[in-house]
Amino acid sequence: MKRIFTILCALALVMAGSATALAAEDTGQSASYYPISVEEYTYGDFDELRINKTYQLSLSDDPSLIPTEDFIRNGRRYYLLDMTRKDEVGVDIQTHTETVTKPSDTNSLETILQRLDAEMEVTTEDGYVGILRLDHTSVQVTTDGYATKTSTLTASRSYPNLSEADTSLIPKSIEDKGKTLTLGDVKWSETADVDGEGNPVTRYTATASYTGTASSRYATGYTVSASYTGEVSKANCAVVTYTAIFGSEKAPEESEAPGGNEQHDPTSGQTEAPDTAKEPVDLSGLKRPVMIGVVVLALGVGGMFAYKKFRERR
Repeated sequence: MKRIFTILCALALVMAGSATALAAEDTGQSASYYPISVEEYTYGDFDELRINKTYQLSLSDDPSLIPTEDFIRNGRRYYLLDMTRKDEVGVDIQTHTETVTKPSDTNSLETILQRLDAEMEVTTEDGYVGILRLDHTSVQVTTDGYATKTSTLTASRSYPNLSEADTSLIPKSIEDKGKTLTLGDVKWSETADVDGEGNPVTRYTATASYTGTASSRYATGYTVSASYTGEVSKANCAVVTYTAIFGSEKAPEESEAPGGNEQHDPTSGQTEAPDTAKEPVDLSGLKRPVMIGVVVLALGVGGMFAYKKFRERR
């Protein structure tokens, strides 16, 4: 019977211990903030020992979780004097290229370069601003399209000393500047003359007009593209620096413990430890496990009593 009772008690104690551990895990305490630097120095005419602890937090972090409790170090008690904040405003610089296009009535690169702006101000969708400069090597000209143009060609020829005013004596086509023109009109003029025997004769002069057409293809327009390149920047504030300034005084001698650098202060009940944000432990989670342990213990005692009665009846 004693062995059974001992086993039941041990079981109840194990359950209570497990419940305590479970409650400790469920306290939900926030993660600690650790300083990025710790500076020890003297201050003032009396060379007061001070310590600055510097923390870097994001904008979403809670600065109230920065440890500010007193602590003992090298026989001195350090206490918070002040807390400073500094927004680390930085400038993010990036290389940016902007390509512009515009119509043009010429494909002459010299004329186009004279018309393009040497610089341009830009604001990107991400909020970066800056001044970009023209990259002359990036200028390109493309043709929008082509059209055909037809023009009329004309030329005239004079044919003197004709015996008759007969168009059959006139060439029906001629070549002019590499183009073939056809006879369009003939105008006649006559003059009186004598032949070799002294007889009067009439001589005719024909003035012939020739016409033709020429077709040529031309560009309807041009599009110029050019790239502007440079650096754009944007101010940002992604980090906030907090500095906790601790003054010090000599710790009470009764708080000093021999053989160690860090001393305990009985008045404060605190020791120097990693900068951990402390939160009260919620003990509401212990109620149910403790009640379960009590019930198990009661059932064990009752079972032991019933077993004893059973043995007595036998």
